[in-house]
Amino acid sequence: MALEPRSESTELLIMRSLNTRMDLSPKEKKYYFNLEKGYEGEVMFDQLTETVQSDMLIINDLCLESNNSVFQIDTLIISQETIYPIEVKNYAGDYRYDSEGFHTLSGNDINNPLDQVKRCNSLLRQLLQSHGYNFPVETYLVFINPEFTLYQAPLNPQIIFPTQLNRFIKKLNMTPSKLNGQHKKLADLLISLHLDESPYTRLPRYDYEQVKKGIVCSPCNSFMIADGEKKVVCAKCGYEERVESAVLRSVKELKLLFPDLKITTSGVHEWCKVVESKKMIRRILMDNYTSIGKRHLRFFE
Repeated sequence: MALEPRSESTELLIMRSLNTRMDLSPKEKKYYFNLEKGYEGEVMFDQLTETVQSDMLIINDLCLESNNSVFQIDTLIISQETIYPIEVKNYAGDYRYDSEGFHTLSGNDINNPLDQVKRCNSLLRQLLQSHGYNFPVETYLVFINPEFTLYQAPLNPQIIFPTQLNRFIKKLNMTPSKLNGQHKKLADLLISLHLDESPYTRLPRYDYEQVKKGIVCSPCNSFMIADGEKKVVCAKCGYEERVESAVLRSVKELKLLFPDLKITTSGVHEWCKVVESKKMIRRILMDNYTSIGKRHLRFFE
């Protein structure tokens, strides 16, 4: 049973927005695409863990701190006897392994995910012990993408390759597990210790004047145009949306990118760009937010 549904991180949402609204450098673009790919892989793994029938608790996306060191866990499974932290990688293509770690076949080195798994295992054990828990910890590295190949792969039971995923889930289902209040208490503790902001976030610098204004299409992240007074339509994929819904999404995005900016009728009118009527925007804000102040001093929360 999954206790915490997975959702896109704030970092991914911001990078997705910036990728549409400004010109990212090649390095920033690569970082953003890796975030998207990583999230996609985690969702793919969630679809597998949803089939686990054993009495187990599943927590997604934990960011924890132990001994002044921050570490992240993509998926954590609590069974009766064992804790399973799982690192999910959505690598695609051909890779090679040797004593120095992982490499692409073109010769580029990548961070060794086994080092990450080892570090996670050690820090989680310390964290559990500091709170009086002594469960065994079995950490796994899951390669989720069916198009991933690792040449000279080490014989390491911690690594789960795409062809082994179904067997791994079957193993979990065959593991005897009956949870009690202590397990739920541990899950609640870990969720309470989760850090909302990861120190590993790498957002580029940006400001309000720099980003392109307009309503972004929800399915394809392209810009939308007005289609009459009550509807907007995507210029690329043809997706249609009511103006009220599109404006509220855009306000949410504005608050995400610029949390310190006051939400005003004029500001939202400028941000959405394609909605001509300020009166309509004011009505939408009045209906969905708390109005503070009067007339030209009014803002919304």
